[in-house]
Amino acid sequence: MTRCTWAGSDPDYIAYHDREWGVPLHDDRSLFEFLTLEGAQAGLSWLTILKRRAGYRRAFAGFDPAVVAAFDQQRQAELLTDTGIIRNRLKIAAASSNARAFLSVQAEFGSFDAYLWRFVDGKPLQNAWLTPADVPASTPLSDAVSKDLKRRGFTFVGSTIMYAFMQAVGMVNDHTLDCFRWKELGGERTEMSAAGF
Repeated sequence: MTRCTWAGSDPDYIAYHDREWGVPLHDDRSLFEFLTLEGAQAGLSWLTILKRRAGYRRAFAGFDPAVVAAFDQQRQAELLTDTGIIRNRLKIAAASSNARAFLSVQAEFGSFDAYLWRFVDGKPLQNAWLTPADVPASTPLSDAVSKDLKRRGFTFVGSTIMYAFMQAVGMVNDHTLDCFRWKELGGERTEMSAAGF
């Protein structure tokens, strides 16, 4: 069975690749989880975050945005001593402020899902990359999503972070053509998809 080469041999990475990465996600709490985790990853490997996912779920109340939005200075200071997560003051503060912005988006659009998926007209973009080197780190679309989120008060949502987020939650199918998941997630080889965005 051929996988994207980044999946490597680590069992956690393989399971994440095979079951989650690129699967269209529409649950708001799960979207908030990925938004938080992708921001936490900045400057680190995804595997580093994946190994701490259970710690994050515990520390961030199962990624309930209403609870995380209410984290005060004391709670944020407590999290700086939690070895189950990345103990970075700015990233912890961002999770709480992003939760508040997330709630505002929900209030405006009815759900974060409704807000987010309108950027791709409600369906995943199907790319057709031959090699991992072909996959971009960001695109004009991730630039647009990043810009809009920043305008709404989100932080740690730069274009590269947002493209990784879009890949993770299935807004784009960036499994390479030789990966078994590419076709399972709806990949069809067309000139349009091969050209990317």
